[in-house]
Amino acid sequence: MTKGPRSGLSAVSTALLAMSRHLEVRDVLKTIVASARELLDAEYAALGVPDDHGGFAQFVVDGVSDAQWKAIGPLPRQHGILAAMLHEARPERLADVREDPRFEGWPSAHPDMSDFLGLPIRDGDEIMGALFLANKLRPEGGDPSGPPSRKPEGGCGFTKDDEELLTILAQHAAIALTNARLYERSRELTIAEERSRLAHELHDAVSQKLFSLRLTAQAAAALVDRDPARAKGELQQVAALAAEAADELRAAVVELRPAALDEDGLVATLRTQIQVLDRAHSARVTFDSCGVRALPAAQEEAMLRVAQEALHNALRHSGAARVDVTLERHGPGAVLRVIDDGSGFEPRATRRAGRHLGLVSMRDRTNGVGGTLTVESAPGKGTTIEMEVPGG
Repeated sequence: MTKGPRSGLSAVSTALLAMSRHLEVRDVLKTIVASARELLDAEYAALGVPDDHGGFAQFVVDGVSDAQWKAIGPLPRQHGILAAMLHEARPERLADVREDPRFEGWPSAHPDMSDFLGLPIRDGDEIMGALFLANKLRPEGGDPSGPPSRKPEGGCGFTKDDEELLTILAQHAAIALTNARLYERSRELTIAEERSRLAHELHDAVSQKLFSLRLTAQAAAALVDRDPARAKGELQQVAALAAEAADELRAAVVELRPAALDEDGLVATLRTQIQVLDRAHSARVTFDSCGVRALPAAQEEAMLRVAQEALHNALRHSGAARVDVTLERHGPGAVLRVIDDGSGFEPRATRRAGRHLGLVSMRDRTNGVGGTLTVESAPGKGTTIEMEVPGG
């Protein structure tokens, strides 16, 4: 099949439609990279979004298998040609990247690359990332229907037209990255809203408990002389109300306390929070983990928040006597399960119950890191929340 302007517009349209359908940012980036590689007949394509520490927050590749990518090792740093694209803000079209004086080598498992086309992704004067291609398979004049051919001796297989077309895709990538920032801001607002909700819950629940506690204590004081037996009963009620108020305070503090993910990691943070919940509630709350490796920071945060929401539902709304939390390795990623023996609900009624139970928030957090969320429940049968993330 001959490739030409129409196929180019189709590839650009695919990337644009992916964004307009509100797909997650990583899916959009994958679409852009795959479109660039297919459209420009490259063997490899990649898109890197830099972090603030000399590395990349996201690095999406196409043309490299999962096994190859795993063997290559950690994400690249901002050096060599990648640094030039990020800091000098100009396109790079090279006949052989290995002969460029800025080339600093690559890991032994890295595929061999020669001709190279890369350019920065810009939003005004800001450099947001780098998009690049390597190893043109059918240089200009090659047979589109035939097998891959080699570039002209001493020349770059990528043309000026290729550079212009990649520029269009880079502009779409800038839109996707801008959307990513807006998404992160919306998540921050969501967290702020959750904290406000918890503050209101804390005020209402604990204030009511303390008000009842005061009235009951006053009643006990009035009865202590003329009816010691009733006074004793009132004092027992005082003790119960004080315990309930302490439960509310502990649970709220656990949810409001910033997660120590950076220092302790997901497993240790979950274990600590679940131990506190087990002491604070009458329900038995357990935690077990098996073989979990460190995950990307965004995935660990999402798993922690989903676990907290599921535990909140189980302990506050379901009447569960037992809640079991497990975290297991699954390939390069992990699976989280929160299982309770509470009252359960009808999953088909999630349009109404979903928001009440925080299912919409849990799905949004899961989708935001490329994961999957499964909810199994039935009235009287308890609930199982399962979240799987892909790892890095």
